[in-house]
Amino acid sequence: MRFLSYIESDPAQGPPPPELFQAIAEFGEELFKSGVAIDQGGLAPIEASPHIRVSGGALTIIDGPFTESKEVIGGYGMYEVRSIEEAVEYSRRFMQIHLDTWPGFEGTSVVRQVFGPDDTEA
Repeated sequence: MRFLSYIESDPAQGPPPPELFQAIAEFGEELFKSGVAIDQGGLAPIEASPHIRVSGGALTIIDGPFTESKEVIGGYGMYEVRSIEEAVEYSRRFMQIHLDTWPGFEGTSVVRQVFGPDDTEA
């Protein structure tokens, strides 16, 4: 089963400390070696991320500026695991890294199952 885990946090917290990046790299290496991690990464700032919107029957591409956002998705991990409980445990460990290395960090990790062609009901 595949799960996408992503972190939502307030960009006003400022940039992450270098210790966080080192700890994430070590954690990622462990997960890739074990075959659990399929992909992981951080995301560019929301200000540098175009939005493609469908609204009122029209499609619009917006390059910014954007209204200030209280929560943005800052990074993600894609896991191949046996259960949602296992995905939650890896996400918990990832958030523990934030707690241990980034004083004052506040955020939420969301774990969502990813469905592929073999996961649909007939």
